Amino acid sequence: MKSVAIVGTGLIGASFGLALRQAGFDGPIHGVSSERAVADAVAAGAIDRGAPLAEAVAQADLIFLSQTIGRILDTIRHLDPLVRPGALVTDAGSTKCEIVDLARRSVRRCQFLGGHPMAGKEKRGAAEAHGGLFRGRTWVLTPDEPSELETPVAGTFRSWLDRIGARIMVMDADEHDRVVALTSHLPQLASTALGATVGDGLGGSPRWLQVAGAGLEDMTRLALGSYDLWRDILATNTEHIERALAVYIQKLEHMRENLRTRQLQEEFERGALLAGRIRRTV
Repeated sequence: MKSVAIVGTGLIGASFGLALRQAGFDGPIHGVSSERAVADAVAAGAIDRGAPLAEAVAQADLIFLSQTIGRILDTIRHLDPLVRPGALVTDAGSTKCEIVDLARRSVRRCQFLGGHPMAGKEKRGAAEAHGGLFRGRTWVLTPDEPSELETPVAGTFRSWLDRIGARIMVMDADEHDRVVALTSHLPQLASTALGATVGDGLGGSPRWLQVAGAGLEDMTRLALGSYDLWRDILATNTEHIERALAVYIQKLEHMRENLRTRQLQEEFERGALLAGRIRRTV
């Protein structure tokens, strides 16, 4: 791998550039993004310079799409005439089915391999980027066929993921979207709903928040997430999210109906068991 193009030089894209540099990659890294985002990424040392899409991808061996999902889809629609045969296109989209399906139809001149690094921060932008962001974190790959992982370019990409410390997991795109609906998208919506519910219940008075404990702070951390970022995620994984919400609402109804009984002991025990597993895994 001699040259990399990062399309979308925000937190994830810039962190990927920094991670490659720290892992020993010494080829050119070109960034495609807004003027401000490119400037921030150059200042952070994540990319060498900015370039238009056509110029950045023309000679790139690896093209990393780290935009919002809507922009990833739009880039894929225009990418094929611009890429170098033999290159690898991959992405960091939080949902995979629509991206992988479109890439299957649109990217012909080189290989596409769907991806999703399970890493991030509440704050966005290259100024928040960190080369160690992916170390010890799961990086999901969603090939259409297992053989796609065995091509030379895919093998090279996987070796660089190993070098930056990511833990590779291979999943079917639909299975990925079903799982993240439960492990990522449901927690976001639950946190958002909790923040809105408590805020409405307290009448918007900051005085009453002095009575809040650390538990409320922990539970509403995800509510700081921007709707601009989440809009495309919700729109491209609606069916799985609807099913996850239905199960969650049913669980809440069960808890509401059994506040005065011992029926909730089992729910507390099951919740604690999962919480323990999460803390040992993540």
